Amino acid sequence: QIQLEESGGGLVQTGGSLTLSCEASRRTFRPFGMGWFRQAPGKEREFVAAISMSGENIYYADSVKGRFTISRDNAKNTVYLQMHSLRPEDTAVYSCAGRNGAWYSLRPRDYDYWGQGTQVTVSS
Repeated sequence: QIQLEESGGGLVQTGGSLTLSCEASRRTFRPFGMGWFRQAPGKEREFVAAISMSGENIYYADSVKGRFTISRDNAKNTVYLQMHSLRPEDTAVYSCAGRNGAWYSLRPRDYDYWGQGTQVTVSS
C-alpha cells in the first residue's frame, strides 16, 4: 500500500504556469506506472498525462500536449506535472494515481492508488 500526496496547485492567470508534485510514501517507488487526471465541476474525471516506471514512455491527452510535461524522479519518489500556457478550461482538481506494474494506463480504473487531489484554478 502506498499513499500519494499532491502539492503545487493554486490560482494562476491565463497563460501562466504551475508545477504539480506527487510524492509517494512507499520507499520502493519504481514499480509503478503513474498518471495525472483531472476533474472539473460537473464533469467526469479526465486523463491528462501518464509515465511508465522507467520514465521512458510518456503519453499526453491531446488537450494538454505541447503545454504540459510529466516527469518523475524515482530517487525522490515523486512525479511532476509542469503546466504552461494555462487556460481557463484547465481549471480542475488534479489527482495523481499509481498502478502496480511498470506501464501506465489512460483509464482511471486501472490505477490502484490515488492522491486526494489539488485544485488548479486558471482565471481569465
